[in-house]
Amino acid sequence: MATGRTHRPATRSRGIPEATVARLPLYLRALTALSERSVPTVSSEELAAAAGVNSAKLRKDFSYLGSYGTRGVGYDVEYLVYQISRELGLTQDWPVVIVGIGNLGAALANYGGFASRGFRVAALIDADPAMAGKPVAGIPVQHSDDLEKIIEDNGVSIGVIATPAGAAQPVCDRLVAAGVTSILNFAPTVLSVPDGVDVRKVDLSIELQILAFHEQRKAGEEAAAADGAGAVVAARGDSGSASASASADKGPDGDVPAVMPA
Repeated sequence: MATGRTHRPATRSRGIPEATVARLPLYLRALTALSERSVPTVSSEELAAAAGVNSAKLRKDFSYLGSYGTRGVGYDVEYLVYQISRELGLTQDWPVVIVGIGNLGAALANYGGFASRGFRVAALIDADPAMAGKPVAGIPVQHSDDLEKIIEDNGVSIGVIATPAGAAQPVCDRLVAAGVTSILNFAPTVLSVPDGVDVRKVDLSIELQILAFHEQRKAGEEAAAADGAGAVVAARGDSGSASASASADKGPDGDVPAVMPA
């Protein structure tokens, strides 16, 4: 099987837009679920709904892959799984190193989704001498002094940084100097890398802050709606009082009585 250091995906040379590349894993996840249920074909509408996009965008994305489906039948699920996996480079073996084996790093090491998607955790690395040799997810942790040798010996091109913010940039610099060209960054900081190195940042605190913004906005909208409903009820109540007062001034036939002389 080919390794990540010698073979790289051809998405850029094929002219596939980055936005489309970002949606391919969503399609693959939905298709994998269909495949596990032995569903042979799927329509663009069904697959788009499962992936959370609109069907027109899905068809446009698939056109870059040269896959247009069959009218009245839809897309062949197994073929699309293979096609997208190949385009994403998941038919290869990608050795990965995780640097920083604290709570988050240990959780990532134990994540079963790496192996099932073509990523092999080749090494776990930490700067704490007390961690050296301790098994995490069945893999012994190695000291960061050996980082460069570990990367060379395992042919690693993808590094995962799960260190504290202050250590992330120095670790990144060492990874890049050792030949790593793709980095998944979980540290709460922005990394500076040279051209030719790809960085994907995962910041859980930012995602939570965005959710907090939406929750606050929804609460404000609900409060405004409640205030508006209260105002309508109050207006109706005032109108009813005025009507009752007018009715009280009317005579037995419903007309306002004439003013009686004193």
